[in-house]
Amino acid sequence: MRRVPRGEKRRDEIAAVAESVFLELGFNDATMQIVASRAGASKETLYRHFGSKEGLFSEVVRGRSERIYRSVEREIGQRNDPREVLRQLGFNLLNMLLNEDPLCFFRIVIAEVQRTPELGRIFFEQGPHQLMKDVAAYLEYATGEGLLNCSEPALAARLFLGSVVANRHIIKLLVPDFEEITEEVIRHHVDAAVSMFLAAYGPRAAQQHAVPAALEPSHA
Repeated sequence: MRRVPRGEKRRDEIAAVAESVFLELGFNDATMQIVASRAGASKETLYRHFGSKEGLFSEVVRGRSERIYRSVEREIGQRNDPREVLRQLGFNLLNMLLNEDPLCFFRIVIAEVQRTPELGRIFFEQGPHQLMKDVAAYLEYATGEGLLNCSEPALAARLFLGSVVANRHIIKLLVPDFEEITEEVIRHHVDAAVSMFLAAYGPRAAQQHAVPAALEPSHA
């Protein structure tokens, strides 16, 4: 196990405190003084580690986006049956994104993107974009194994993730009380998305219904 240097550990501790402050107060009302006080540090320490409030927020965005998306990627590495991999991945992703804490963080990032576009880029590259690349890599692998038929894995990954996330996430972001989202609702939604995806990207019919060589008619 790598031993974490004291300076790096302290930086992570401050970033964790800052995350709770940003979630509680939003970017505008959060100040370096508030973060410093709650972290038991001086403002000088914060500026030395992060440079500015924007720098501190960027660090929080980076860490949060990594946690959000890494937590749902375990299934991709299993290389199991695509239906099971995609079902579990979709459920983990949607179930996590619909929780109030990630929703609150999304709203803060979106509110700040107009003034600080770099935050949006950091969040996208560390989170959604990395997840799309990982899903595309799995789809390419499954296609190579004859389990799927994705000639454009990157496009297929976007379509799958969009069908799982887009509608439910937007509704929950904009109209939180529009509908009750239970585990059963999430599983039903994801199952439908996976079935739709496999209808378009399942193995070729020739592969599904190939006649074993031993049973092929002889032309001798």
